[in-house]
Amino acid sequence: MRDPRIDRLADVLVNYSCKCRAGEKLFIDLYDTDAEIGCALVEKAHAAGALPYVKLNSTKIRRAMLMGTGEAHQRALADYEAHIMNDMDCYIAVRGAENAFEYADVPAEKMAIESRLFQYPVHHEIRVNKTRWVVLRYPLPAMAQSAGMSTSAFEDFFFRVCTLDYAKMDRAMDALKARMERTDKVHIKCPGTDLTFSVKGIPAVKCAGELNIPDGEVYTAPVRESVEGIITYNAPSLKDGIRHENVSLTFEKGKIVRAVSSDPAALNAVLDTDAGARYVGEFAIGVNPYIDRPMLDTLFDEKIAGSIHFTPGCCYEDAPNGNQSSVHWDLVLIQTPAYGGGEIFFDGELIRKDGRFVTEDLLALNPENLR
Repeated sequence: MRDPRIDRLADVLVNYSCKCRAGEKLFIDLYDTDAEIGCALVEKAHAAGALPYVKLNSTKIRRAMLMGTGEAHQRALADYEAHIMNDMDCYIAVRGAENAFEYADVPAEKMAIESRLFQYPVHHEIRVNKTRWVVLRYPLPAMAQSAGMSTSAFEDFFFRVCTLDYAKMDRAMDALKARMERTDKVHIKCPGTDLTFSVKGIPAVKCAGELNIPDGEVYTAPVRESVEGIITYNAPSLKDGIRHENVSLTFEKGKIVRAVSSDPAALNAVLDTDAGARYVGEFAIGVNPYIDRPMLDTLFDEKIAGSIHFTPGCCYEDAPNGNQSSVHWDLVLIQTPAYGGGEIFFDGELIRKDGRFVTEDLLALNPENLR
């Protein structure tokens, strides 16, 4: 018997996140998941009158493909998938992973080729900009292990986080969006971090269940050359199968001029992918009330209540700062007391301290008001 929470999740994805309508084409992209979520998504799509297209993927097979890939191979794959993606109205990706480190031994140059020639043109240029899309992870035992939880407890956490009242969250985000759009100077302070930049003239975008599940962030982008100072991220990050701890980036005139971490060679290899990888394409504030600690999964960690992420690489078209790159690496800094605290100032006014909003207009985004 299917877990009824899977049907509830599928309903959120098809009808709230993607808003699938009759006659629309829906790409369902499944990685290492069981059949139940795929079946539930197909059934909800049919009920909405949409036309589901399903692709089954394996991280083990992807690794084998990457180990022997080259530029001609990735260009050919991109040509095929771009044709399909251009024909779609909606896109749902459900990503499981039996082993989060499956790509740890894939050479960095192979990952860079795929990022530049396949992921960027197909997903950043077409899928992100031309479809209504949502991406989520699926609760497999390996994910529970990364979170330090039992499988059963993690499943309860997962479905609670993924099916919260996103419409309520969306309304509460209005004030933060308005604040960000009238702000010029941002100043972020906490242990290891003293960073300033401008967001003047760049739109802010609410994320409340329509792009990622789980969701809970409002993002914009820094004016490209305005970033000055240092940021030290206190959440670990998994990039191309390599775990990075204590990433610290120093900026001058917007450019990363120094980058250190637990694996500085791998870190700098990513930042040297192309010219845009050493500039920042996104600044976001996380507000999901049920996520309070990192679990080495970006889709969860970047939504941590009391966090920010400050992202080397390309910007989004709806919050453009002109930075182009095949890299988009969401690195997370948590400012709750358990992680050292910290402050965010907008034009000199304190708007968040130790992970909690302190101005009257933003109090609705504190965790107790979103649960």
